[in-house]
Parts: sequence; structure tokens; C-alpha cells
Amino acid sequence: MDQATKLRERVQTNQEISNARVIAITSGKGGVGKTTLSVNIALELARRGKKVVVFDADFGLANVEVMLGIRPQYNLLDLIHNNKSMTEIITQGPEGIGFISGGSGVSELATLDNASIKLLISELVKLDQMYDVVIIDTGAGITDSVMEFVMMSPEVVLVVTPEPTSITDSYSLLKVLRRKNSFNPLYKTIHVVANRVENEAEGAEIFHKIDTVSSKFLNTKLSFLGAVLQDKNASMAVIEQKPLVQAYPGTTATKGICQLVNRLSDDTVEESKKKEGIARVFIDFFRSKKRIR
Repeated sequence: MDQATKLRERVQTNQEISNARVIAITSGKGGVGKTTLSVNIALELARRGKKVVVFDADFGLANVEVMLGIRPQYNLLDLIHNNKSMTEIITQGPEGIGFISGGSGVSELATLDNASIKLLISELVKLDQMYDVVIIDTGAGITDSVMEFVMMSPEVVLVVTPEPTSITDSYSLLKVLRRKNSFNPLYKTIHVVANRVENEAEGAEIFHKIDTVSSKFLNTKLSFLGAVLQDKNASMAVIEQKPLVQAYPGTTATKGICQLVNRLSDDTVEESKKKEGIARVFIDFFRSKKRIR
């Protein structure tokens, strides 16, 4: 029996009750509102009774920290090297959401030794038991670190704006993803969110463009999660370091985010998701890197 199988069996033993739902939120380019959506979707899910943690995997930028106006005492690196537990590196955010800073630890994942991998997996098992949903706020673009988290996650939310570069870069991300040997469109759900659009029709048109070329040339079907309209209050919330849905309830962008979360929270949709859990997701990551066999 190989090490990966042993780790998976250990995870299954400890997770007979439930596994967390893992959602990676990503974008083909920066500046499209990816982190804003990550934080606000997390908050809205929490308001619907879900226990949610946001993992900031945007290496070196710490955008989630800035957006929430919090400074975590510890990050993933402290868990791996400084004997901190998972509970110690989780920072409490607004309305009960948790927050984990990846810090520079994200870039070290592919080089961890076996002892560190076992430690990390055992702590991630605890995370699965503590939370219903793990949202991974990835970096932007098609760098290796971004694509690794997109590949790892069974569910992906791709954020696109009307800018031509955002649309073309989103397609580039999908193309790189499709070329991965381990990619299987049957076992991954890719949602698209059209952000900062003038109206619902523009959002639907953006999705249609991406979905058409993705279906034709990549044999990959996408799911339209919805549109969030352009709203000056979104920028104001960032300046004030408060989540939009908390600072400006009832605005057009907040209503759009609530509709996205309604679709994500739909019982028939959620029950159809295979909840692998964050621990199993990382096991598959380490196996793909041949760190465990």
C-alpha cells in the first residue's frame, strides 16, 4: 500500500461524518475583484448557517488581510515549521468566518519532506471537521502556484470582467487547465462570474463568449453562476476595509453577490457536489508532485 493511499484511509477514518466543500476562486488577470468576491461570498455563506474559512493563497500580496483590516499573527509557514496548530493559525474574521494566511508557505508546499506532509495533512483533517466550506482565494493569472490550486479544487469560480484582456486571459487559464494530464472535466465544476458589468445581459453575453469557445476548442462545459453589477460602493468598502455586504447592504453589487450565494447554496446543487474535503485535496496535490506515492 502506497503512502498516498494510507493517508487517504486515515482521512476517511477521521471524516466519517462529513467533509468540507472546497471552492477555489480565481481569475485570468489581476484587478477583477476576485478577492472582494471571495470575502463577500464567504460572509454570505456564513449568514446562511455555514461555517466558512477563507484560505489566502495569493502568494505575497495578502489582499484578504487588507480587505478585512486584520493582521494574522501566524500563517501556514508557522504550522509547517514552528509547531503551531491549525486552530492557532486561524484568524477570526467578521461574523464568524475564519481566515488562514498562506504567506510564503504556499510556495514551499511542493518541497516539503514526508514528516511535514503528514503533519500538514493531519492538521487539514481538523480543518475539514471544523468548517463546512473552505474558500481558496488564489492568485491571479496562470502561474504554477495559481494553476496548482485550481487543479486541486473540485469546484472553481472563475471571475471575469468586460475588459477584453480579462476575457482572453480567462480563456488562457482554461486552456492551460485543460492541458493538464490529470484534468477531467467530468469531476470538476467550473463556475463563471461576470463582475462589474453594466447589466445582467452584458454578464450573460460575456459568459456566452467564454463558454462557446471553451466548449468548442477545449471540450469543457462551464456553468454561469451569475453577474455582479458595477457599483461604486464596492470600491468604497475596500477603502474602508469592510466587506461590501456588511458595509453597504441593499446595493446592486451586494444583491448580485447574494444571488451568487443563493445558487451556490441551492440544496440540489450542493448535494450533487462530491465533497472531497481539503485534506484529500492536498493529498492529491502532493501525489501529483510525486512527494508521496
